[in-house]
Amino acid sequence: QVQLVESGGGLVQAGDSLRLSCAVSGRAFSRYAMGWFRQAPGKEREFVARISASGRNTDSADSVKGRFTISRDNAINTLYLRMNNLKPEDTGLYYCAAALTTWGTGLRDYDYWGQGTQVTVSS
Repeated sequence: QVQLVESGGGLVQAGDSLRLSCAVSGRAFSRYAMGWFRQAPGKEREFVARISASGRNTDSADSVKGRFTISRDNAINTLYLRMNNLKPEDTGLYYCAAALTTWGTGLRDYDYWGQGTQVTVSS
């Protein structure tokens, strides 16, 4: 069983930066494509960014392009999301997810999910 544990969320002001981490259990981390999603109150969970198993390919939602950077360290089974110039609309519960066989932007593309870490951006 794969377990994912997010950390690094918090309450920040608009314009601040945060780095989220996602620690993944097991020895197959380097074979998983990984993604970050977020869910604002009253809204559906949405794609934020994804990274291939090797880390060579990344992609992000238009709303965060140029501000958020996804990365991974396969040596320590950890996924990251660097978030710069945060805006109030970035507020939400941020989830990391692992995909065994696909590399997509939909919720169903991912097989394992963490419990989420809260990011709150005040104006």
